[in-house]
Amino acid sequence: MNYEELMRAAIAEAAESGDDVPVGALIVSADGEVIAFGHNEREADHDPTGHAEIVAIRRAAQKLKDWRLEGCTLFVTLEPCVMCAGAIVAARIPRVVFGAWDARVGASGSLYDVIRDARLGSPAEVIGGILEAECSAQLRAFFEAKREPFSRGSLRP
Repeated sequence: MNYEELMRAAIAEAAESGDDVPVGALIVSADGEVIAFGHNEREADHDPTGHAEIVAIRRAAQKLKDWRLEGCTLFVTLEPCVMCAGAIVAARIPRVVFGAWDARVGASGSLYDVIRDARLGSPAEVIGGILEAECSAQLRAFFEAKREPFSRGSLRP
């Protein structure tokens, strides 16, 4: 499994987020097949649970016709938050690979470590920092573009 190649696919998926924060995710089956993609859809769907990880988990479970995603690997461009970490644990995903660390709300080793908490079941393997610079740059560009109108004196982003 080529982690960098798969993270590049997640970065490309993040670019599909439109007006939402560009986070992309994909799920790879135990035999190495990409079975689901997801990107943030909170703004488009007016859904606070529309995070890339949740979208990808739902699609993978539908494809496999099983909510247990044992043997799968989740790739995501940003460290999962508490909500997404809970969904990862509930789906029994044994490996999570992410790009950018999230010191503000990360729940996979930064602020919290939900995914590796043995009190919640079998701890998952967490691999962070894959193509971290590229993932961080994509997020930074999005937020800088949102702030730019304010620097020109506009009252709206």
